[in-house]
Amino acid sequence: MLGIFLQAVVGTDSLAQPLAQAATDTAQKVDSLSLWSMVQKGGWIMIPIGILSIVTVYIFIERFIVLARAGRNPENLMNNVRDQIHSGNIQSALMLTKSNNTPDARMLEKGISRIGQPLEEIEKSMEGVGKKELGRIEKNVAVLSVIAGVAPMFGFVGTILGVIKIFYNIALADNISIGLIAGGLYEKMITSAAGLIVGILAFVLYHWLNFSVDRIARRMEVTALDFIDMLHEPAK
Repeated sequence: MLGIFLQAVVGTDSLAQPLAQAATDTAQKVDSLSLWSMVQKGGWIMIPIGILSIVTVYIFIERFIVLARAGRNPENLMNNVRDQIHSGNIQSALMLTKSNNTPDARMLEKGISRIGQPLEEIEKSMEGVGKKELGRIEKNVAVLSVIAGVAPMFGFVGTILGVIKIFYNIALADNISIGLIAGGLYEKMITSAAGLIVGILAFVLYHWLNFSVDRIARRMEVTALDFIDMLHEPAK
């Protein structure tokens, strides 16, 4: 359309054909600039950036599923355990905790199995289970923090290598061409953009997962304290 417009304005002038052809070529180049073509223009450095993006998405989905399961808080579990223990039904209390596949329930199960021992021993055993459960929940989350720092560096390295190549080509051609500089530079800036996008994504997901883990950890701490306080109640 732009080529037809230029032909109508310039008419039969000798400049009409070159201008129209240049406009048409430009329009075709813009239309053909797809996401995949941009990735290809980024060069080999896009391979590690792409791998980091896949790892980021995989870790987030896998940890999201784990956190969703761990985040379930069975209603009235603590109250039911309290009622069973006060009634002297230790085995029933154990069965209640074993039937709930949550970190809180496993921690309570350890505490119930230690009833009769000193409170300090019970508390330490529950603390050990709590740390183990948190370690299982936090697995691989720290990798996202590493990716958040490494991905932009890969992008920056790709841009630097591209700039070096541009100036090398200028030295070989012994002239400065706007097309040579701009074309090569925009292609290499793609790596910086890709690295930043992956880095920002990993950064956001890392802190979101950490927030979820902290919320579960606080809930487990409250559960452990409630259980220890409950053990004092029959003696009162």
